[in-house]
Amino acid sequence: MSPLTILRIEKLKTFGNVAGSDDHVTRNRETPNADPTRENVRLIGGEDSRALEEIVKEKISTLKYRPRHDAVLCTEMFLSASPEYFRPVDPSLSGQWSDSLMQQWAIASRDWLAQNYGSKCVRAELHLDESTPHIHAYIVPVNDKTGRVSHDAMFGGRGGQGRIKLSKLQDSYAAALAPLGIERGVKGSKATHTKVKEYYQAVNSEPLTAVITNNQLAPTPFESATNYVARIQNDHQFHVLNHQLADRAFMQERLERAEQRARASEKERQRLEEIVRELELKTQQLRDLPLEDVAWELGLHHEEGKWKGHGHIINIDGPKFYDFAPEQQKGSGGAIDLVMHVNQCNLRQAVVWLHERFGESGAIGAAIAKAKFDGNSCGCETA
Repeated sequence: MSPLTILRIEKLKTFGNVAGSDDHVTRNRETPNADPTRENVRLIGGEDSRALEEIVKEKISTLKYRPRHDAVLCTEMFLSASPEYFRPVDPSLSGQWSDSLMQQWAIASRDWLAQNYGSKCVRAELHLDESTPHIHAYIVPVNDKTGRVSHDAMFGGRGGQGRIKLSKLQDSYAAALAPLGIERGVKGSKATHTKVKEYYQAVNSEPLTAVITNNQLAPTPFESATNYVARIQNDHQFHVLNHQLADRAFMQERLERAEQRARASEKERQRLEEIVRELELKTQQLRDLPLEDVAWELGLHHEEGKWKGHGHIINIDGPKFYDFAPEQQKGSGGAIDLVMHVNQCNLRQAVVWLHERFGESGAIGAAIAKAKFDGNSCGCETA
């Protein structure tokens, strides 16, 4: 049976998702099925020791437009090949492989990533501490035409066009590995689903049950153990069973990671809700923060009397601002409104953002400054 390519993708929609995936891949989080005596290899991005979250943030900060609130910030791509390639003599020997074959596959995969995604692929990690070598690659899906991140434009969304793009992606990776004797899987098969939930359902569906209950894999009367092992190892259904069991274990790990991320997201949501409750009485203080300081934290730069960046040209006049950019043309007042305008977020998100940047002392300082300003403007003297 010829070895097959394996390619799956996962959307990372928040920086928390990015950080969680990074913790797993870099082994900052305990991984029970990983061998601590083996070292993994960074194929792309080895010169940058920063956390993946910081790298993705920096990449996005250079874009013309900020991501929408529901945008995919980074795409994680999983690359591998079926065990027959790495251990052709005995694919069932989990954790073992030919180093020369592994290196040829890793180089071909790295070159394919570099050729197709260039600097958009910010990191690729080769894992050698699990049962079969595989690569986790991280791609910031920048759409060069629009100046935004767009997973759908690069990898396809829902519907027919999305399936076509994903199919072409599988074709492209298979073509890069063809010189190594690795083939593409059957087009349209359940095993090519990229969504974790759908794929988990696929590997637990009827084909797996059919193989397990198939009498063809049972020993015949008076058949020796040696003959039985030799017979089933050459049986196609035996290899199907091996692959599906391996895939089910893989997907179980991915589901556990998804559950961990969900729990972490819930804790983060609760933390933010608590912050919002604490700040409800201090909202006005945050609104009175100096707009120049807020503009600087928003990543705008002062040029020719205006604050520019991210598609904005903002004039600040005391507590008020006006955006002269052709696509904006909007004015308002207060730090919270400025953050909502530039970050394209809601009130609560703006309040949390200001609190995280300026803290309670910054809000109190803003209140004192405003009190002095109001006192002076009405002709009162302050001590």
